[in-house]
Amino acid sequence: MDSPWRISASFLFLLISLSTSYTSDLFEDWCRQHGKSYSTEEEKLYRLNVFQDNYDYILRHNADSNSSYTLALNAFADLTHHEFKLARLRGLSASAASGDLIRLNRGSSLIESSVDLPKALDWREKGAVTNVKDQGSCGACWSFSATGAMEGINQITTGSLISLSEQELVDCDRSFNNGCEGGLMDYAYEFVIKNKGIDTEQDYPYKAKKTSCDKNKRNKKIVTIDGYKDIPENNEDQLLKAVANQPVSVGICGSERAFQLYSKGIFTGPCSIDLDHAVLIVGYDSKDGVDYWIIKNSWGTSWGINGYMYMKRNTGDSYGLCGINMLASYPIKTSPNPPPSPTPEPVKCNLFSWCSEGETCCCATSVFGICVKWTCCELNNAVCCSDHRHCCPSDYPICDSDRNLCLKKTSNGTLAIQPNKNSGKSSGGRSSLHQRYF
Repeated sequence: MDSPWRISASFLFLLISLSTSYTSDLFEDWCRQHGKSYSTEEEKLYRLNVFQDNYDYILRHNADSNSSYTLALNAFADLTHHEFKLARLRGLSASAASGDLIRLNRGSSLIESSVDLPKALDWREKGAVTNVKDQGSCGACWSFSATGAMEGINQITTGSLISLSEQELVDCDRSFNNGCEGGLMDYAYEFVIKNKGIDTEQDYPYKAKKTSCDKNKRNKKIVTIDGYKDIPENNEDQLLKAVANQPVSVGICGSERAFQLYSKGIFTGPCSIDLDHAVLIVGYDSKDGVDYWIIKNSWGTSWGINGYMYMKRNTGDSYGLCGINMLASYPIKTSPNPPPSPTPEPVKCNLFSWCSEGETCCCATSVFGICVKWTCCELNNAVCCSDHRHCCPSDYPICDSDRNLCLKKTSNGTLAIQPNKNSGKSSGGRSSLHQRYF
């Protein structure tokens, strides 16, 4: 009597074994595709179990024939949803989600449109959108949303598409924003206006971490804006009119599990309106009677539709899906960009050696009081230390080489700073200036 049960149990065990083997092979293929490796077998086994759980969730969702979007095993498939939120969804200032946000241009005048809006629009097709970027585990989505909007209006105004520096905003925009710990697009626009421009991505590349502000690069004002506007909250009609004119920065809630593994189709939620992420609207369209926004994200091209998402619009909710109507703004540009800066002049150390503009020549080796080898200190008007290996900024002019400190005396005592080590460089082919001071 128990023989059929034993056969069923054996068959079930076989099915489970085959399923586990298939998932394991799938995981190995996924690791190769995304260049993933793990330091220990225990960590790899843990990630396999997370991968399996995400895979099961994807299969359940995609089996729903009523869903307008699908999920897939993207680059985040080995992360729990909690880990994903910690890594990718901490970039929009907490004040935005708490309702305490002070929008600097609140109450801006409504956008008037004297012509009928196009039924569909994609700013990518008009050359106003740069390639999809990846913010990494740095919570700087606000900077990517802001640069994307500035890149768009600059191209629309000047005809030139220039990728702008998120790293400059992360490093140098400290009045209200907080680098990798979050910020807001309005404040980024304020920084660029007050700084009278922003540098390019190529010159000031993204590092996915907060570093010290490079003042030389901050002074390279390649692209300017003249102002910005806050779109009235919860006004989708005004948001649509703005997007018809240029790409627009928005805040959304991206913390739903389906958002992590989104692959294609029109995303319809569910999601809350607790804003925790910033993206860029680059257009709109409709499919099978469903209206949607075209969203540019900053999670690389392995997420979504090569880095993009279609998000449902005209939901009937004034907040918009995932709160997309709540925190929208866009930069204004009417003035031309400044002329290119003159080519930096090198700082001569001697007839055959030089350092870059903004650096200081320091003697590394001297013979009978004559310097025979020079190095470069990556500081302007620096104080070269007597050990021939360090330098200090002019406002901390006392070298304490034994403790590797730069000091300055004040009426209240002595202040010290911890110097940073810099990488080496070549002198341009004559003599080698390979050691950087710190």
